Amino acid sequence: MPRLTDLSSTALIKTCLASADERAWTEFIRRFHSVIAATVLRTARHYEEPTRSEQDDLIQDAYLKLCENDFGLLRSFKPRQQDSFYGYMKVITANIVHDHYKSVKAVKRGSTLVESIAEPEAVERRLATTPDSSERVSQKIQLEQIDRVLLKVTAGNDKDQEKKRIIFWLRHRQGLTAGEIASIPSLGLTTEGVESVLLRLAVLIRNHFAESNPHREVKVLRRQNRSKRLGS
Repeated sequence: MPRLTDLSSTALIKTCLASADERAWTEFIRRFHSVIAATVLRTARHYEEPTRSEQDDLIQDAYLKLCENDFGLLRSFKPRQQDSFYGYMKVITANIVHDHYKSVKAVKRGSTLVESIAEPEAVERRLATTPDSSERVSQKIQLEQIDRVLLKVTAGNDKDQEKKRIIFWLRHRQGLTAGEIASIPSLGLTTEGVESVLLRLAVLIRNHFAESNPHREVKVLRRQNRSKRLGS
């Protein structure tokens, strides 16, 4: 069997879709991350000079977009020439950035409010001042459900579960970038390894909600990141 690094882009995508092996997804991120990151920065600069945090959030949005509808964008990709997937990812990423800034503009005009989903502890403090008790209960239940799902999809080896939950919450609670998380020695991961864990967790959480309620597409992670940016 050829090494993952020797596979063509099309063959690597097929391997990722057919396997739950994190090594394949790590290779996917290693190969395409720089293209996604460069496209985010170049496209965002048409609107403003993005912060590092904004760039990282948009990069995560690109990965999550690939996860939607059971990896619909990856499954529908039809290569026209060798390595044409690079161009495909540039188009997808640029569209995500354009959509983001359109949303920001709409919010500033007061036409749109993005639902915020934050860490359970922070939400409990914020909801304590929310007068609508039904809204408080609904949001609290939703956040507790997310936390339960995270526990469920990471079940298995206790140490491995704890590491993945730490990575997840460092990203989605504290807003740390993948590079900042990778700099924590006890985790023993590279930046690409952290990105791989975050991607796999996003897939597992999304699939869990899709299977439990197929008529409702859950966009928890993107909503959290986008809400954090729009509220700033």
